[in-house]
Amino acid sequence: MSRRTFGAALVAVTALVSVAAPAAAADRPVVTRAALDPALVAGRGADVPFLEQEAENARTDGAVIGPDRSAYTLPSEASGRRAVRLAPGQYVEFTLPAAANAITVRYSIPDAPRGGGITAPLDVTVNGSHRQRMTLTSQYSWLYNQYPFSNDPAADLLHPDWWITECSCVPAATTPAPVLAKPFRPTHFYDEQRLLLGSSYPAGAKVRLTASAGAAWTVVDLLDSEFVAPPRVLPFAANALLFGADPTGHRDSAGALDRAIAFARRAHLKVYLPPGTYRVDRHVVVDDVTIEGAGSWYTIVKGHGVGIYGKAESSHNVHLSGFAIEGDVRERVDTDQVNAIGGALSDSTVDSLYLHHTKVGLWFDGPMSRTRITNNVIADQIADGLNFHTGVTDSVVANNFLRNTGDDGLAMWSEKAQDARNTFDHNTVQTPVLANGIALYGGVDNVVSANLIADPIREGSAIQVGSRFGAEAFGGGLRIADNTTVRAGTFELNWKIGLGAIWFYALEKDIAADISVTGDHFLDNTYNAIMLVSDFPVKDKYSISGLRFADLRVDGTGTSVLSARSAGSASFRNVAARNVGAVGVNNCGSFNFPATGSEFALTDLGGNEGWLAPWLLPNTITCDDRPPVVPPPPPSGW
Repeated sequence: MSRRTFGAALVAVTALVSVAAPAAAADRPVVTRAALDPALVAGRGADVPFLEQEAENARTDGAVIGPDRSAYTLPSEASGRRAVRLAPGQYVEFTLPAAANAITVRYSIPDAPRGGGITAPLDVTVNGSHRQRMTLTSQYSWLYNQYPFSNDPAADLLHPDWWITECSCVPAATTPAPVLAKPFRPTHFYDEQRLLLGSSYPAGAKVRLTASAGAAWTVVDLLDSEFVAPPRVLPFAANALLFGADPTGHRDSAGALDRAIAFARRAHLKVYLPPGTYRVDRHVVVDDVTIEGAGSWYTIVKGHGVGIYGKAESSHNVHLSGFAIEGDVRERVDTDQVNAIGGALSDSTVDSLYLHHTKVGLWFDGPMSRTRITNNVIADQIADGLNFHTGVTDSVVANNFLRNTGDDGLAMWSEKAQDARNTFDHNTVQTPVLANGIALYGGVDNVVSANLIADPIREGSAIQVGSRFGAEAFGGGLRIADNTTVRAGTFELNWKIGLGAIWFYALEKDIAADISVTGDHFLDNTYNAIMLVSDFPVKDKYSISGLRFADLRVDGTGTSVLSARSAGSASFRNVAARNVGAVGVNNCGSFNFPATGSEFALTDLGGNEGWLAPWLLPNTITCDDRPPVVPPPPPSGW
């Protein structure tokens, strides 16, 4: 592909669904959470130290792009499905809603013509004078092609023997072979960067971001502003500098960290990492040690292959806090151990870290128990944000903020051994590019509560309960309670149907545990709020039964409240819905359409409003495989 052709393709992706921005936005700052009025998500998601402002609500002379929820477009991967596109010299200006000395900018700039990314300056001014410059990069974004993706925009299909939706065919088995536009399936457009402003500025100060000529265009999605406390000092500790660690990042500090850890264990001290950037190009293996930094804005552990890992047989009593891990992962290789935190950590804590540009933020291989993961920010991962893989028990993931993961944001994967008695509570997961915000593959007696999940992009949704990937069967109970999802329910590219904001998928086993979904709010659903599905080849083999839904609010569905594409049963109590785009229940059952009605039965326990009419009960067939989509209005107070 020529440079000119590729550039045109990038412009087309950027400009999709573009509209002119207002000449002057109101100076009053608009603070949002997941691009929503914070009142709509009160008490749910992570309590974070920063305030979010969407670029489309700020003053700009650029163009607002979006909204759009189709895959492979810049608006679709933006928070709230809108952003601002700037030509060189154009700006977007945010009014600080509270005193701040630090900002985070989520942005996108073009890829290099042959892949690999570019860099470009972004001019930052406060109140028209204090000037700094951020160096934006696309080296960690712009993936293409089929899973596990390519960095080459001109690459041919990675798997020509796979069925693809673009031609509804298997290209290698099709004559004549289909001609597919390149770049094929561009995705993972965004990155984020943090900047300490050098001074504290009061509420009302104007932070202006001006695009440079270093990139043909710059898209700004949002700005987070916060007040960062001074660096933390830990005087009575094993200071890593005394063991040879280099805070300038010029020399590798892995050996120095090993020595500091060994000394701290003997002396029963903590390890302290003072402000600085420490280059580490391998795993640092930890056991029975506490490592604390000066704060994630000040202490940065950075390198190619950097990671802090527990031992394979499980380390114990490891406590990590107050630093950032900046990786250098630019492609997805599933066998590479290039995660920020890995191995197995029992009786441990991971708190207040910033994890960026690694494959997975935290990937734990059990058996391990009694670990708490709290108050972390996990951004711009090539794969998952966090995964409890195989035999993780009695552990808690709470008050973490995740944005722009390349696969599931938070996952429990019970491959070979059950994850049991774990809790995902009060986390925020935004814009997972692939798969789900929160995914549960098997498990026993786990809880998913009070999370906020927004804007899943492709082949997944906000919450998935799945019998797949070789997971053990669900057992005991599963409680999904008091979560809020927004703009969820993606278009499943292989099935060519819309998914639910929460979806249950019986692919390899029945789903028949004691599963309750209570108190959840499903807002602005692209398609269905709830979907139950068995894949067509196993539709007469596996079912989904005994689910209990209660005290739910559904505000807006593009199609139905419930889509049943499986045999089984569920009960509903006090499920209220409004702005429903199609029939309340799209009941296909197992697609055998017997005269006795659908193979999926619904029980009305009372109090259901706006969707569950008597004529739908208990198993009226209302199957419309691909109903028309009616975009719902924006959600509002109930």
